[in-house]
Amino acid sequence: MAKNSSTGSRAVIIGLGRFGGSLALELVRQKTDVLAIDTSPKLIDQYSDEVTHAAVADSTDPDALRQLGVHHFKRAVVSIGADLEASILTTSLLADFGIPNIWAKALSRQHARILERVGAHHVVLPEHDMGERVAHLVMGRMLDYIEFEDDYALVKTVAPAEAVGRPLGESQLRSKYGVTVVSIKRRGEGFTYATAETVVRRGDLLIVAGKSAETEKFAELT
Repeated sequence: MAKNSSTGSRAVIIGLGRFGGSLALELVRQKTDVLAIDTSPKLIDQYSDEVTHAAVADSTDPDALRQLGVHHFKRAVVSIGADLEASILTTSLLADFGIPNIWAKALSRQHARILERVGAHHVVLPEHDMGERVAHLVMGRMLDYIEFEDDYALVKTVAPAEAVGRPLGESQLRSKYGVTVVSIKRRGEGFTYATAETVVRRGDLLIVAGKSAETEKFAELT
């Protein structure tokens, strides 16, 4: 069984499929205490040495969750797979417990709407979101793409020729293309914050923020 974290941060992960399992391991890597719950003894055995505590339990049973102390957590993730009823009931129970930060995995837009209605504060659609992200990468010239709410995105792309050899303030990329260069990376160096005085070199990588359509058009300049 994994040792307790030194930070005191805690999270409960309910459902140890591919998404829940990888999330639990990443949280442990970030020094978070993780209580992992699943109905499968095989999965619990698989992760018992990796997380802080792992338990076989029915997450739709409020008494079982209380016995595990789930109601004391401030962060919970419902990552149950294809059992929609269990996903919805579990999310509803966590909301009844008053947990202030509930994340839930959805399999469809309709499922996501139901999860929000029963109390999920954040809903993720891993397959849909990854498919959308990869589609942007396949069809565009950007190197990475992350879209947020309200049609806002961050894009990693190679600096266009018109920006090379000039300070960012002089190239006026924001007024021309409606994007803001947030960070810049040169070969052999890490990312650094960009300023109006930053001179762009050929081959530099840029992190650009703005409306999705505008960031995509900017990436096409490379």
